[in-house]
Amino acid sequence: MIDSHCHLDFPVLASQLSDVLQRAEGAGVCQFIVPGVNRANWQAVMTLGDQHRHIYPALGIHPCFLDPDSEASLSDLSDYFARYTTDIVAVGEIGLDLYESGNDVERQLDILNRQLELAVEYDKPVILHVRKAHDLMLQQLRRMAPGRGGVVHAFSGSEQQALEYIRLGFKLGVGGSVTYERARKIRRTFSRLPLEALVLETDSPDMPLCGYQGETNYPERTALVASVLAELRNLTVGEIADVTSQNVRCLFRI
Repeated sequence: MIDSHCHLDFPVLASQLSDVLQRAEGAGVCQFIVPGVNRANWQAVMTLGDQHRHIYPALGIHPCFLDPDSEASLSDLSDYFARYTTDIVAVGEIGLDLYESGNDVERQLDILNRQLELAVEYDKPVILHVRKAHDLMLQQLRRMAPGRGGVVHAFSGSEQQALEYIRLGFKLGVGGSVTYERARKIRRTFSRLPLEALVLETDSPDMPLCGYQGETNYPERTALVASVLAELRNLTVGEIADVTSQNVRCLFRI
């Protein structure tokens, strides 16, 4: 299995990385996409990719981690892609977050769209963070969807929105939310969408699974996400692992 979205550079995981990776491998999770969130952690993400051949770096400016100097951040991001084109697998984590009232929507849109342009320039997929903004995000993608598509991380929208993302060439990230029985809408959505449009993720160390509330999340729990998805779709875990892993490999070219 592949964890298509985990933050192994975050201190709580980086401080115990060898153990984290060993436990993940024991659970059958052997490859990891690690997205950067702003320029303060890009080098740490790149270093992980250098040191571990099964860790693949992505770099982006997350809407919740905007640098006060946006121009400098965007310039540095472009420099990273120019220098490490073959090593960086995606532009991300980027997106729109309108969860908190008072967020600067126009600034988020400007930074998002300039990163979409970067993805087009370097022929990379994108990793999208979208919260309370699916319709607005879809509007931007209809104007300028990168040719390589991408992943809508931790998708929680409607089935109609999911189908529109898929039409635009995107995969949908299945994570911890699907493990909660009360999350009936998203469980039903993931049970019906084409398996070829889904990828597994944990968002470690965040987004704990059912039964682990309040605890640090770990990439090894990708296997639990796969188990729940298999049950919802009446498939084996092996079938889920095979198809979703192939989806990640094709998308990120790893």
